[in-house]
Amino acid sequence: MCGIIAVVQERGDVAPFLHQALKRLEYRGYDSVGVTTIANNKMYTKKDKGKIEEVHRRLNLDEMPGLIGIGHTRWATHGAPSMSNAHPHFDCENKIAVVHNGVIDNFMELRKNLSEKGHKFNSETDTEVIPHMIEDLMKEGLNLVESIKEVTKRIEGTYAIVAMSTKENDKIVCTRDGNPLVIGTKSGASYVSSDIPAFLPITNDMILLLDGEIASLTNQGIHIERLSDGEIVSRDSIKISWTADQAQKSGYPHFMLKEIHEQPDAIRKTLRLRSETIETAARLIREAENVYILAMGTSGHAAKAGRHMFASLSGILPSFELASDFQDTVYGSLSERDCIIAITQSGETTDTITAVKYAKHYGAKIIAITNVVGSSITRLADHTVLTQAGPEIGVAATKTFMVQLTSLALIALALGEMTGFKESEEIVKKRSSLEKLPELVSEVISRNEERARKLASILYEKPSLLFLGRGVSMATAEEGALKLKEIAYNHAEAYSAGESKHGPIALVQDGYPVIFVVPSDETRNRIIGNIMEMKARGATIISVTQKEDVEITELSDYVFTVPEITEAEFSVMPYVVPLQLFSYYMALRNGYDPDKPRNLAKSVTVL
Repeated sequence: MCGIIAVVQERGDVAPFLHQALKRLEYRGYDSVGVTTIANNKMYTKKDKGKIEEVHRRLNLDEMPGLIGIGHTRWATHGAPSMSNAHPHFDCENKIAVVHNGVIDNFMELRKNLSEKGHKFNSETDTEVIPHMIEDLMKEGLNLVESIKEVTKRIEGTYAIVAMSTKENDKIVCTRDGNPLVIGTKSGASYVSSDIPAFLPITNDMILLLDGEIASLTNQGIHIERLSDGEIVSRDSIKISWTADQAQKSGYPHFMLKEIHEQPDAIRKTLRLRSETIETAARLIREAENVYILAMGTSGHAAKAGRHMFASLSGILPSFELASDFQDTVYGSLSERDCIIAITQSGETTDTITAVKYAKHYGAKIIAITNVVGSSITRLADHTVLTQAGPEIGVAATKTFMVQLTSLALIALALGEMTGFKESEEIVKKRSSLEKLPELVSEVISRNEERARKLASILYEKPSLLFLGRGVSMATAEEGALKLKEIAYNHAEAYSAGESKHGPIALVQDGYPVIFVVPSDETRNRIIGNIMEMKARGATIISVTQKEDVEITELSDYVFTVPEITEAEFSVMPYVVPLQLFSYYMALRNGYDPDKPRNLAKSVTVL
């Protein structure tokens, strides 16, 4: 997820506006930035890696001439953050500039063909094939719109493309399929961006560009047509009533809630990870004598769930270790035959980085699972799996947890195919279940959000809550308790339901809230006994369970429901969502900002 902005106007240099618009989009990506304008039939470009204001201090993004320009703030996918990989990207003659969000799946094939024709590439990005393709097509006599139409027929994947050319220096052309673009209109100017905040201080008149449409923008207005048949599209503008801050959050009151709602799309994108990436990780695990999963916090809960996935699907049972304690638990017993799976959202978690360096000292192979291209962990790893959450602004991890689980599930399935631990038909069934999760998680959100809000209004004053689960659901319970502590500041503990009668049950009295995670798996019948134990002592029972589970519903005072049976290995993903929502609304009811929990940071960079 990156930030795009482009503008063409009647008077005044566009560079200062582009700079400010990119700052409003920086939440969408912040590892590099670039701006290109056209003046006197010449392109002017300033771009570099780093946050926008860091680059501005070095290059002064405001001092560029031109009535037309495009800008981009990047969240790296293809190629590490660098000046050459920063957008915009250009053709060989520096007459065409392109910015792009999305992933072009067949870019390697396109790049090879273009290179054979003599095109020179300056970056590692998939985006750079687009201006070179446009260059060839315009040399054949096509105009910019016609060229981009032809490009969309040749590329595979998702995209939001915005382009301009010195040969048509009064026009911006844009199209999309799977990635958002919105158009802003104002007398004497037209704008296009990946999100509304970019131009909201200038105009609140917005037109949404839909998939399969292409638009031409000039300072006199816009022209939209369908790619499929050239049919002209007439669409009225919409008045946006949001503030700039609300627009940045797409109308949600907080980033955390926005990111909870983004989870289905984050899962969907991570499911599209290249098979080679997943298979390489699985092969390294398969060849290892010992496998360790290292992580902290929410990533640690993903690791525990992943451990269950690996054992169930492939017959390989990794050891989970807290990264902070790794050196103190393995006592130097590592070797080059071992494999480390290091999970870190930011790729900069110091505990995890330190543990990985320790393991590398003994020659262990390192697989990194992270959301940040070019982060420290990627430079240490032998192999990296880049999750596809996009930027996560909320400190309390939600969608990054979900994509870590998705990545681990993909690796576990590939590993299962290699080991033959499960019949191939069973692996196919499990894979099919995983593919359905984006829609399932979306339904879980809509089904349970109001229930979470109401339950929070009942329980917000409770000083302590107990979360119980069994098997893989222990990871769900632990993540639910962590979220509540992080943002609502209610004390919460997670235990194995089986262990609850060995101590925690002493806390239970009339009205004490106990939250059970009860998927329809082999642990269900045993959890019923634990529910009865807590109920007999006056506990208020809250269950996260399958929709048709009448028995659990009748035993519970309140229920969150998941609409269909999920394969046990993947149940954490839908079952954790109601607990995320519950924590969010508990924080609001207690009067706290869930985006800014006290004493916590997005990336923990101290030991």
